[in-house]
Amino acid sequence: MRTYRELFRAPQFGPLFATSAVQVAGSTMSGLALGTLVYTATDSPLLAALSMFGSSLAQVIGATVLMSAADRLPPRAAMTGMALAFGLATAVLAVPGLPLPAVFAIVLAEGVVAAVGGGVRYGLLNEVLPKDGYLLGRSVLNMCVGLTQIGGFALGGLLVTALSARGTLLVAAALYLMGAAVARFGLVRRPPRAAGRPSAAETWRTNAVLWSSGPRRRVYLSLWVPNGLIVGCESLFVPYAPGHAGLLFAFAALGMLIGDTVAGRFVARRWRGRLGTPMLLLLAAPYLFFAARPAPPVAFALAVLASVGFSASLLFQERLMALTPDEITGQALGLHSSGMLTMQGVAAALAGAVAQRTSPGTAMTVMAAASLAVTLALAVAGRRAPDPAGEVTNARQGAGAM
Repeated sequence: MRTYRELFRAPQFGPLFATSAVQVAGSTMSGLALGTLVYTATDSPLLAALSMFGSSLAQVIGATVLMSAADRLPPRAAMTGMALAFGLATAVLAVPGLPLPAVFAIVLAEGVVAAVGGGVRYGLLNEVLPKDGYLLGRSVLNMCVGLTQIGGFALGGLLVTALSARGTLLVAAALYLMGAAVARFGLVRRPPRAAGRPSAAETWRTNAVLWSSGPRRRVYLSLWVPNGLIVGCESLFVPYAPGHAGLLFAFAALGMLIGDTVAGRFVARRWRGRLGTPMLLLLAAPYLFFAARPAPPVAFALAVLASVGFSASLLFQERLMALTPDEITGQALGLHSSGMLTMQGVAAALAGAVAQRTSPGTAMTVMAAASLAVTLALAVAGRRAPDPAGEVTNARQGAGAM
């Protein structure tokens, strides 16, 4: 599968794409509205940031306790139910006078549920597309996320001004409900990929199987750490250049869009296994120059160039699927997504702490240097990786023993 026409002709990809797009739009608009609401009430940048991104840190709970549900729930029912839950939670956040502890309790609960939702969504993607179509399908979903976030933030800003933050939350709740309807009536009913009930014990056992393989560990670390450290760089765009932060974010999104398009559509299969590490190096190297405070046009160009390297995530996900048996792909992909988002939250906090003691530009260079060091260490460690077929066999035996 090499073309977008073939991709959208695949049965069930269209409804899955539409469900994902609507939910990302709802998440983007609700995050902006909630951050505005919390900042207005508290005048605290920290609390506003946590209200927008705190759910990412809660994903580690879902990854370690509930992720077995990603393969043990019927995908259509799970996606429909989760969208309904997000819609209800977002509507509750719009209630006037809601205490701040209740707001953050809901945000954290959303993060836990979102962790499982990512596993369900990407496991279903791997199921509805042929093996050679996963990379292209995931790249299209990534591109959709980027474009929807740009449009969602723009529309959300207009709605906050025109309707108020609470009105925007209600619009976001309606989008979630729309996503639930698309999932329920657009997706066909499928059985769970794995037998048994979801539980914390099953989650721990499957995570242990996934983590027991050296090659898979290195893939997970490659997906989590270099990426997260560079998101730490991006988290400093506002203090680095308050007057140009929006353009820096926009150019970074453009670079990610270019990288995902090229990797998903134009890179031949024989090159994919070789380009993961070079793309991670490209992701970090341009940020080494930010300590020198480059002029805005140069900073924009560096941000575009660096973000092309985010395409490494697609290449390593394909490697992860080659190392993982089909019956636990949902949990494997959910663990990737949750670990990545958790690492991004940790790295943003770490970057902020370094910037507090030095400067934003210096902190960005430090985070980039750390990302390069991790990438090179993982590349050296992976030179003697076992045969992927053997790893899949071992994982299948471990999963079958559960």
